[in-house]
Amino acid sequence: MVHGGTNFGFYNGANTGSEESDYKPDLTSYDYDAPIKESGDIDNPKFQALQRVIKKYNASPHPISPSNKQRKAYGSIKMQMTTSLFDLVRMTDPADVITSANPISMESVGQMFGFLLYESSYIAKKSGNTLRIPKVHDRAQVFVSCLSQDVDVGVLRYIGTTERWNNQPISLPTIECTTNTSLFILVENMGRVNYGPYIFDDKGILSSVYLDGQILHGWKMIPIPFHNLNQEPNLTFEMQHTKNRSKKFELTNDVGRKEPALFAGEFSINSEEEIKDTYLSFNGWGKGVAFVNEFNIGRYWPSVGPQCNLYVPAPLLKRGKNTLVVFELESPHLELSLEAVDHQDFTCGSNVSKVNQL
Repeated sequence: MVHGGTNFGFYNGANTGSEESDYKPDLTSYDYDAPIKESGDIDNPKFQALQRVIKKYNASPHPISPSNKQRKAYGSIKMQMTTSLFDLVRMTDPADVITSANPISMESVGQMFGFLLYESSYIAKKSGNTLRIPKVHDRAQVFVSCLSQDVDVGVLRYIGTTERWNNQPISLPTIECTTNTSLFILVENMGRVNYGPYIFDDKGILSSVYLDGQILHGWKMIPIPFHNLNQEPNLTFEMQHTKNRSKKFELTNDVGRKEPALFAGEFSINSEEEIKDTYLSFNGWGKGVAFVNEFNIGRYWPSVGPQCNLYVPAPLLKRGKNTLVVFELESPHLELSLEAVDHQDFTCGSNVSKVNQL
């Protein structure tokens, strides 16, 4: 590969091994140590080595190599949580919600990218329950809730995560509910396999869901596509109060670190001359997707790595106020900051990663 490039939006793709569960989503930065870097830079040993070999065997005149593009560190960007995912879902148009006896795939609800929220209910046992999803593509976060004595407020609890490559049953705790317990499963499409025998890679919950060994029926599918690069995004995530909104959710103390939420921030650029390439550092964040000026710059997952920073090309920026919106899946804090830095960083995460690092 000559030019590294970037998998902007949800177009990162994925690889598999000999089995479908051996799933490896690609990074947003499709650099792979290419001689022409993600940003177009060529001042590096690999490019220079290729240039020397070509010159050795080709006597034709060679063009002067351009210098690297200028980059700028815009500094710290304060981020604030604007709304939780589940409050946002409560404002979803009922016409967009799909109902079915069993869960259906993202494609079956007309959604090709992003996230799909599955909702059902069950009667909780005093001894707890066991949830099993035999086939999920690609990563599912499980939450439960029930109405408290205040009928307008529900308590939302994060229970656990099950993944395509590590599909394990989830124990549901004992919950004292006056009505049936609500079950929410947020499934992320982490990128489709783009070659080989598993290229037809449907997303979402692709099997029945089992509660204590019995099939759980009665599902709602709530699309959360955000927007791919072929659509005009509408990322205004301010809370809107509606008459039809019957209840809201509150988080328990240990859940606030795991509930998906939207964060927003902004930074200013004073002049056209100051508009340069930059990188957003996600050290300290959990997992999610980021948008700069309503453009999806890709996914971050620093705890898995190896990518720490997302590339932001200068043409996405503008003089004056620039907006940043982050959909954070694990909400480690209610207030965070991001750093706009002037360099790549591939030092994040664990040594053993499911993210493709070829």
